[in-house]
Amino acid sequence: MHVVIMGCGRVGSTLAQSLEHRGHTVAVIDVNADAFRRLGADFQGLTITGIGFDREILITAGIERADAFAAVSNGDNSNIIAARVARETFGVERVVARIYDSKRAEVYERLGIPTVAIVRWTADRMLRHIVRDDLLEIWRDPTSTISIVEVPLDAGWIGRPVRALEEAAGARVAYVVRFGKSVLPTPSMALQDSDQVFMLVDDEIAVTVRTITAAPPEEKHS
Repeated sequence: MHVVIMGCGRVGSTLAQSLEHRGHTVAVIDVNADAFRRLGADFQGLTITGIGFDREILITAGIERADAFAAVSNGDNSNIIAARVARETFGVERVVARIYDSKRAEVYERLGIPTVAIVRWTADRMLRHIVRDDLLEIWRDPTSTISIVEVPLDAGWIGRPVRALEEAAGARVAYVVRFGKSVLPTPSMALQDSDQVFMLVDDEIAVTVRTITAAPPEEKHS
């Protein structure tokens, strides 16, 4: 891929180096030419000094052939303007913007522009290190709203279909690890002893889901 990055701070430079190490071509834009020193002497990509949402600057960076664009400067407004120009003017399909204001991030997500809400995401990660619970979080989305967690599974669920667990917990099973291999479950797949079950939850239902899966299933009486 060819990736254009606006912003050469710690995030932008690290992202650029990681992409280049994976074999992709990279162009980095920053208003401060001194910022490119973070890329190191081995960086082979393009460095362009200028405003990241300027059309000519973007064209110089190869935006017309870019597969992806990342706006990671220190300014929310600059990031979202640049992201919209990349998406709407140049038709770049993979666009992401770093946003410090979590409320703004939610608005831009609804506009179809993926965002990473830095303050909310960082605070959430720290909270989970400070206040531990019985859920092992495997993944969390960039808006810090949805996560995949491993849930405790009471022995009473063994032999029951995945559908029954989902209906009781009010959450979707993302995948099951069985005999060391991840499996995408079907609703009718029966849970087995030693299965590791991972569910999609939001913060509001996480505790409830844990409580339900860790307890025996309720028997339905006719």
